[in-house]
Amino acid sequence: MKTKLKKIHSLAAVAAVIGTQFHSSHAYAAEISNEDLQKLIQHVDELEQKVKILERNREVDKETSDAAAAQFKKEAPQISIGQNGFGFKSADGNFGLKLEGVLQLDSRTFFNDHGIQGNDGFILRRVRPIIEGTVYRDFDFLFVPDFGGSTVQIFDAYLNYRYDPALQLRAGKFKVPVGLEQLQSDAWLPFNERALPTDLVPNRDLGVQLHGAPFGGVVNYAAGIFNGVGDARNSANSDFDNNKEFAGRLFFQPFRTTKINALKGLGFGAGGSYGSLSSPSATGLPNTTGGTLPGYTTDGQQQFFAYNPTTGTVLADGEHWRISPQGYYYYGPFGLLGEYAISNQRVVKGAAAKRLENTAWQVSASWVLTGEDNTYAGIVPERPFDPREGKWGAWQLAARYAQLDIDKNAFPTFSNPLTSANEAKAWSVGLNWWLNKNVRVLTSFSRTTFRGGGGTGTTAPAIVTRQPENTFFTRIQLAF
Repeated sequence: MKTKLKKIHSLAAVAAVIGTQFHSSHAYAAEISNEDLQKLIQHVDELEQKVKILERNREVDKETSDAAAAQFKKEAPQISIGQNGFGFKSADGNFGLKLEGVLQLDSRTFFNDHGIQGNDGFILRRVRPIIEGTVYRDFDFLFVPDFGGSTVQIFDAYLNYRYDPALQLRAGKFKVPVGLEQLQSDAWLPFNERALPTDLVPNRDLGVQLHGAPFGGVVNYAAGIFNGVGDARNSANSDFDNNKEFAGRLFFQPFRTTKINALKGLGFGAGGSYGSLSSPSATGLPNTTGGTLPGYTTDGQQQFFAYNPTTGTVLADGEHWRISPQGYYYYGPFGLLGEYAISNQRVVKGAAAKRLENTAWQVSASWVLTGEDNTYAGIVPERPFDPREGKWGAWQLAARYAQLDIDKNAFPTFSNPLTSANEAKAWSVGLNWWLNKNVRVLTSFSRTTFRGGGGTGTTAPAIVTRQPENTFFTRIQLAF
């Protein structure tokens, strides 16, 4: 096309020159007849017309080509690969799939533990491929299995209908909306393990929940109906009681959308739950982590209290309610988080029955030494680790104090005071290195002291409460 246009342009130019010369030169005009001159002028006009047509055809071809390219781009799937995971999305955004993951290799080293076997060493704390996506624009889903520990479990599996950010409905297995630190992502925790108040709130359960964040996230609410689980427990895929548990949470960030930067990171609220068992059950009691009986654990995941009287079996029966006031404040590199938890539960052993009210609280503070913003959702280093460029990531210093108190009425009918402690106090300090948003190295030390327990015995909780727990933690984490 271009070659043809050039030729025509050349002929037209030559003809135009000749025509001009014929018009301006009397000598040439005398030698050429008027008839020949008219034919030549007519030929020049025809050539110019053909040039215009070809040029227009070329413009049409380009417009068609550009339109086809734009349509292809509009209809082509979108692929994203970055620090937030690997994603695929349809051109209209109505369908999408995102692949994420968490890998945590931990070490725990216990000092002066009087020869407790098997608690030192490396563990794969979490190995979780995360699959989330969207279908038909408003339906989101999440599936999270966990290959860490000694058994494979399904931690999250739910479908979420998102009519609006302020009005959503979730159904499946997910975190119960009660504890503040429990609701924080595992990949963002400043310490390897959550603090003692998390012992008193539910973990994940099967249910249906209405939730949302109206007014631009100034208010965050959740209210749901669940099968019901014991303290710190994950639900199995079936229920153990006909009655259901109600749980909800209301959280406020009143300055989130304002221009008052110093108060944008302020949040406070409360979560709680209420349920009642129709028949006695051991599954309604706390988790068995760190031991063989239901009980509560330390930062080092060792059991310091258990429902283990010398005779008889303790069961959960009747009402069980929880309440957890909570809040945090983040501003620049500074972060502060605190919560209080109460777990009030009726327990029975034979003919004996009692309502026990266990309480716990914690305060944790952190400071990003390299100056990045500290948030509830982790840290993004301004200078991701690259020694060739003299970049070393972000460094975070963290400190925490926590305490858990067991109801005095638990002893001696429902728990043995010679083996189980009635109080645990823990303080922790840590230094975290965020190489980049996806890779992190954690180090921390925790000391837990006990009141009560410490009697004879070679298993938890007696062997754990016999001396303070002094633990050094490390973690290498990949999260994307």
